[in-house]
Amino acid sequence: MCIAVLAIDHSRRFPLVLVSNRDEFFDRPATRMGWWMPPASETEVLSGRDQSSGGTWLGLSSAGRLALLTNVRDPSRHEDTAPSRGRLVPEWLTTESPPDRFWVRSALRGHNGFNLIAADFARGDCWWMSNHARSPVRLERGLFGLSNGGLDEPWPKVSRLRAQVDAAMAAATAEAAGSAAAPAADLLAQQLLALLADRQIAPDAQLPSTGVPLALERELSSIFVRTADGRYGTRCSTVLITERVGRHLLTQVYERSHPAGPGLALMRRATLKDWPPRYQTEPVLVETRMRAHRGSLDSPVRDEALDERDSAETAAAPTARVVMPRVRGLLKPARPRAPASSSRR
Repeated sequence: MCIAVLAIDHSRRFPLVLVSNRDEFFDRPATRMGWWMPPASETEVLSGRDQSSGGTWLGLSSAGRLALLTNVRDPSRHEDTAPSRGRLVPEWLTTESPPDRFWVRSALRGHNGFNLIAADFARGDCWWMSNHARSPVRLERGLFGLSNGGLDEPWPKVSRLRAQVDAAMAAATAEAAGSAAAPAADLLAQQLLALLADRQIAPDAQLPSTGVPLALERELSSIFVRTADGRYGTRCSTVLITERVGRHLLTQVYERSHPAGPGLALMRRATLKDWPPRYQTEPVLVETRMRAHRGSLDSPVRDEALDERDSAETAAAPTARVVMPRVRGLLKPARPRAPASSSRR
């Protein structure tokens, strides 16, 4: 995946929005989005799968974790024998390790450069991790952009997509203001998927310098990528939207798979009720997380056109499986820092 924009607690109507394009060689086999269980795990994961390494680029768990991965483009430091970065996503989704321990373990494995957005909504946390950074960074509420550089690095396509997602969310929120109980995710999803299809090439003066030839740098500068030889490009576009519908959270995940040549893009969609879980002020018990893990059984993945939906089923109030205190956002508020002492005692 080569570009993503994440909006978290940026809108009260849509507390979580994630848009992303995954760019990869077309001859690298992969499966489309679906529920599966990683080896040696009892937690189900919703994601596509890279059949070469067994990992993935973007996924969520029914226990309330989310992860997305991008590579850091730096040919001078690339090692062909390095372990697959895609395995980091299912490892985060199924582990109970806190982010600091997970990052230390991951950063020391010898992976090629990576960015990992790692959220644990049951604990109210979201982090950016990279083996090119000194330590993980906790993300607060806001809008974040990521490609194959650092977090919020102002590459032209990152800045453009970030601004466009912000505008689309604002317009969708305003339009939905008069119908607080009716789901509005489909309309927003159509707009966001259209943004991910943008093939505009950035001017040479604005291109980053990542160590690849200028002609390739140009081809990679668009949001939707297709190289001239047709061997590499955007394989799938994913939009995740969490919407407040009444007193509940309803999450829709849309995945559009793109063919290498002429042909129709295939749409796949999953609906998750009461996901992500609201964080608790008390420590999250393992028993609670295992109960939440059963939610995927009631969240089938469907192949459909984007405008096909059973509005009665989607608008129905979902049944709460885990009782959690009501909170205003998905993330816990930042802890205030203690004032610096002017003298030692």
